[in-house]
Amino acid sequence: MPTSGRPSIIDLFAGVGGISLGAARAGFELKCAVELDERAMAAHRLNFPAANHVQKDISTLGGNTLLEATGLRFGQLHGLVGGPPCQGFSLIGKNLADDPRNAMLLHFCRLVGETNPSFFLFENVPGILRPRNRVVLDAALNSLPAHYTLLPPLTLDASHCGAATSRTRVFFIGFDPNRVREITELDFVPEEALSAVRVKHALAGLPAIRSAWATEAQSWRAAEKLSGSHFNDRVSGVIPPGVGDKGTLTKYQKGGLISGCLGTSHTEETIKRFARLKPGEVDSISKSRRLDVEGLCPTLRAGTGPERGSFQAVRPIHPRAPRVISPREAARLQGFPDWFLFDHTKWHAFRQIGNSVSPLVSEFALCKLRAAIGD
Repeated sequence: MPTSGRPSIIDLFAGVGGISLGAARAGFELKCAVELDERAMAAHRLNFPAANHVQKDISTLGGNTLLEATGLRFGQLHGLVGGPPCQGFSLIGKNLADDPRNAMLLHFCRLVGETNPSFFLFENVPGILRPRNRVVLDAALNSLPAHYTLLPPLTLDASHCGAATSRTRVFFIGFDPNRVREITELDFVPEEALSAVRVKHALAGLPAIRSAWATEAQSWRAAEKLSGSHFNDRVSGVIPPGVGDKGTLTKYQKGGLISGCLGTSHTEETIKRFARLKPGEVDSISKSRRLDVEGLCPTLRAGTGPERGSFQAVRPIHPRAPRVISPREAARLQGFPDWFLFDHTKWHAFRQIGNSVSPLVSEFALCKLRAAIGD
């Protein structure tokens, strides 16, 4: 398998690619992405055409299979990263301690031992640290090879890493001190300058969504060019080698066209209710919260998959228009670039965005690890 000379990454539970994009922007080469969900995998393939893709349950995969997919040998992989399913650990929903998806954490740690990367990183919801989940978490961490140095759990808020959402996740990072210079939790303290992005910055320059925009063809609309800032640079550019769908990049770079500008048809009564809401208020019927241009978006939820009823998550209400936000607006709030593709349907697109780590957060964390590896 050809190599770029950049350090290598395998992304498990890759989803649409929130960690993958952050890794690529941090200077890593995404060698392989593993994801079971067919729609998420299809979108990931479009956004990361240079990577190898494995659509399998990781409980059925061995380390040798992963290494074969990357052309690497045991101990040559630089980083194993991923976000194991969080539903069983979440503070909302049923959060069952014996949720079978919790076992995926154990399989992630098993694959650390079977691939022997220089470092590993996995993330989950804050609920994973609750006492009721300690048995699963401790079993997973205790199964890791003894030569890894494990940092204390790191809690990162996306709003502190340059995104306009208050989404919080816990990161677990371990490294081989023989291959990675010593790092501590203090290396992962975000700069205060990244905390200034608000809803008004995230939604700037996007087209005014119309409810009639219901098809994929109608969802492609022109966006205004953004002035320079850390956030604007990352939602409009910073395209790593081997990342991005060629046709989409051409549309965006030549005509400013972006996808995902899908509207939602509301009843007249719903529109009136939404129009009366003040910033931050919650609609009594839909339970949707109206965004505040000067504030942060609450954590975007993914809803449930077809195996659990196909329920759509509650979506925030636009801060100025009496409607819920579009997939592209959700992507901006989460910190995804305008050239990044999601599923062409609203349901799957919102699931992919809601299930993702903000690429701004993963880039922040993985930049620290990239620096610790050296040349």
